[in-house]
Amino acid sequence: MLKHLTTEAINPASESLDDFTTYEIVQVINSQDAGVAEAVGKQAKPIAEAIDVIADRLAKSGRLIYFGAGTSGRLGVLDASECPPTFNSDPKQVVGLIAGGPIALTTSVEGAEDHPELAVQDLQSINLSAKDVVVGIATSGRTPYVVGGLDYAQQIGAFAIGLACNDNNELASRCNVAITPVVGPEILSGSTRMKAGTATKMVLNMLSTGAMIRLGKTFGNLMVDLRATNTKLNARAIRIVEAATDLGDAEADELLKSCGGEVKTAILVYHSGKKPEEARKLLKDADGHLKQALRTAGGEASPD
Repeated sequence: MLKHLTTEAINPASESLDDFTTYEIVQVINSQDAGVAEAVGKQAKPIAEAIDVIADRLAKSGRLIYFGAGTSGRLGVLDASECPPTFNSDPKQVVGLIAGGPIALTTSVEGAEDHPELAVQDLQSINLSAKDVVVGIATSGRTPYVVGGLDYAQQIGAFAIGLACNDNNELASRCNVAITPVVGPEILSGSTRMKAGTATKMVLNMLSTGAMIRLGKTFGNLMVDLRATNTKLNARAIRIVEAATDLGDAEADELLKSCGGEVKTAILVYHSGKKPEEARKLLKDADGHLKQALRTAGGEASPD
């Protein structure tokens, strides 16, 4: 029952919310949000466990698949969509599914979350396999769409992760790893797009970013596998090359162009003296890990 869920409880800090001044509304929301990071931090161990599994599966041609309803589904789709430009990952490598389909990203699709069989159909439509990892997202921990999807994932041998914001939730018994940041009652009772949504976004950021770091998508804290698809990202690519070399803007831009816009290749070429094609082979042999390729080439670079 909803009344037993922490995320549906009445928050005493906001019982007179409609009498607050605008400034007081801002203050109470901010004060409540301050505890979200602590709730997520308490889940560090299961989050780390999940990251290691995700990285291992992705390295072996598996996929990371998020699925959920409403805000939970939208956040999963958002995180998945940001992986290709940030990490130059294959768009099919991290996938987001939402109950009700793409139209549900901008419009409420009433009742879609109540049908577990729809999750099965969605996962079957993308050919979910035992090589994949799924993350079922339901802040309540009881959404039928997510419960059904996790059950199906386990039936076929995929690794199942459950993400909820209530203790003793139904997802926990239906997954291999349960991540449960309990953020407490919302300022606006039951509006889980707020604290629970923020916690969900934080966890998903950790899962995808942590896995991509493990896959060699970074050099120190530099996004060396980003895809420069617009002016902003091209400028960022130049700054990254500058940060990892002694080059200025014009020289870094010229080096990038000579390497087909590939940041990793450019950095390796600079520090090793290799030609771009030789650098690409070194990177391939190192499974994309720039530091390992630099060591093989005899380079000593490290990001600032």
